Amino acid sequence: MEYKFDVRKTLVEVVQWIRDWFEENGNGCNAVIGISGGKDSSVVAALCVEALGRDRVIGVTMPNGVQPDIDDSIRLIRHLGIRSYNVNIGAAFDAMKAEVEDALGGPVSDQTRINLAPRLRMTALYAVSQSNNGRVANTCNLSEDWVGYSTRYGDAAGDFSPLGGLTVQEVVAIGKELGLPVDLVEKTPSDGLCGKTDEDNLGFTYAVLDRYIRTGVCEDPSTKELIDRKHRLNLFKLKPIPHFNPSIG
Repeated sequence: MEYKFDVRKTLVEVVQWIRDWFEENGNGCNAVIGISGGKDSSVVAALCVEALGRDRVIGVTMPNGVQPDIDDSIRLIRHLGIRSYNVNIGAAFDAMKAEVEDALGGPVSDQTRINLAPRLRMTALYAVSQSNNGRVANTCNLSEDWVGYSTRYGDAAGDFSPLGGLTVQEVVAIGKELGLPVDLVEKTPSDGLCGKTDEDNLGFTYAVLDRYIRTGVCEDPSTKELIDRKHRLNLFKLKPIPHFNPSIG
């Protein structure tokens, strides 16, 4: 079973969805997007420009000290003509890491170190947003969400998620349809944290994952098992925080 993606139809629908969401949840507010220079943040920013106009879109760059590909972020911001802020989280990252290590009496785990930066970036995004009548965009896509490839309360946070129902291949197609620079849209996905690509970390390609999500087909049994396990273990990230309901009365 194969599927055909109607990029033009989906583009029109997602732009209208953003307009409708802001009409209901932030009439007159600005869209605030963390700009990494990769395809997801580039596409979300471009979609928000289409939906709201560039005057209501704010890009935020958030290097952790030095970001080697910061020029890609700046190029995207200039391409869209949106206003932007640069918030360097380097000092906050070093200070928080040092405080936690002092409390623990030893070094933090690799997972702690890797996930600390995205959580600090989300703090910065909300700080900029609340000072600019904003709503924060979540830039995760369906493929990442499917296997839990995100940081809870980091890049997995946000107020609205335009790409949450779209696979990586579909996001790329929309980026090209929007006329974004091709090298940004096709940039090899990387978390920018551990020096590996997303696909290196996941153990399979997004092409294989996307096909499995849309068609249920995955020829390699071991890859299918790996995807299913990641999906099952990370479903909690997509659910609201559970709360206790007391039996009263």
